[in-house]
Amino acid sequence: MTSAKPLRADARRNYDRLLAEAATAFARDGVDASLEEIARAAGVGIGTLYRHFATRSALLEALLRDRFDRVAELGRELIEHDRPGEALFRWLRELAAVSTTFRGLIEAVAVALRDETSELYESCHTMRGTGARLAERARAAGELREDVATEDMLLLVNAVAWASQHDPAGDARVPELLELVFSGLRPS
Repeated sequence: MTSAKPLRADARRNYDRLLAEAATAFARDGVDASLEEIARAAGVGIGTLYRHFATRSALLEALLRDRFDRVAELGRELIEHDRPGEALFRWLRELAAVSTTFRGLIEAVAVALRDETSELYESCHTMRGTGARLAERARAAGELREDVATEDMLLLVNAVAWASQHDPAGDARVPELLELVFSGLRPS
């Protein structure tokens, strides 16, 4: 949303309908779903959509904000876990679950990570920082290989999420594939 001031009741209804229709469209068609169709399904014009969400990235950020906040909060809770490796892998499972929310989300996040003006940029970097702190603790406890960079670990988890969107079995294989990845991340 472009403004921090409270919305009028009708504007709030439009905002909420746009988010609901975007969630439905992105779940069905991926993050490249037609914004015009989202506006039409919400019963508003495309101008109303753009008044609330200046870009597709802004719409995605609004849809994902709560999910990203929950993953970040989980990371903060897990940072003091007495088994750092278990905490890290639990957090990575949750991150993978969010990453499979909408087809094409991984690609949108990859673009956002390179664009400091993107609405998703800060959320993505917050996630990255959380992962780095959890990885440092797991590494220090001997529960994560010394040679595993945070970037590589996140790339592997996101690769599993991406692959699940292109596999006929879909999300059903994510836990199995993550366990394969985690086996490679643990010290031998």
